[in-house]
Amino acid sequence: MDRGPVEGSSRAAGRAEESAAWHLTERCLAATPEDGARGMFFQGVVGVVGFLQGEAAAAKCLSASGLKELNPAELYPVTRFLAMSAEATRLLRPQLGDWAQSLRYIGTQATVDFLASMFGRDLMQAAGRNPRKMLQHIVENYRVAVSYGERGVLWTGDHSARFVMRRDFMPAPYHEGVLQAALEAVGAQDIQVHGRQLSLLDTEYDVSW
Repeated sequence: MDRGPVEGSSRAAGRAEESAAWHLTERCLAATPEDGARGMFFQGVVGVVGFLQGEAAAAKCLSASGLKELNPAELYPVTRFLAMSAEATRLLRPQLGDWAQSLRYIGTQATVDFLASMFGRDLMQAAGRNPRKMLQHIVENYRVAVSYGERGVLWTGDHSARFVMRRDFMPAPYHEGVLQAALEAVGAQDIQVHGRQLSLLDTEYDVSW
């Protein structure tokens, strides 16, 4: 019977690292019933895990959310998305290397799914092939995608910016993937996205292309 990690083992260290990075319980406690994310992002996580790990793993992710069916346009409690994403990083970590890379992968898929939606098609039309416009308009589109948090862009150069997020529940690596994929979608080159966790729910990202 698995009695959990042995103190001092690499397995114990790995779980401790992921737990400390996620602070999952604290993030869930900080949420209110009004804090929700669209079902398309839940579907994206299930799809990524299913593609990389198979149907059984995808079913585990859906089960972790406590949901049985997903409507892509519906808002579901962010606590359910946190639980699903935590399970996904646990499942993907052996294949992708670590929890942070797993979150980046999930974040990338979130952007792909959003840009394929009716909301995302409007965003692509507004942004054209301009990375600056993409970053400007993605601030507004976060309000469509989720019901919580505040975002803003501070320009630091012709091809660089600082993207600021306040009261957002996902760890920094997730949004590194989101922003990377958004800039790739408009043809930006030599993209660099470096996130910093300022507090449990506040992050900022230095972005350049």
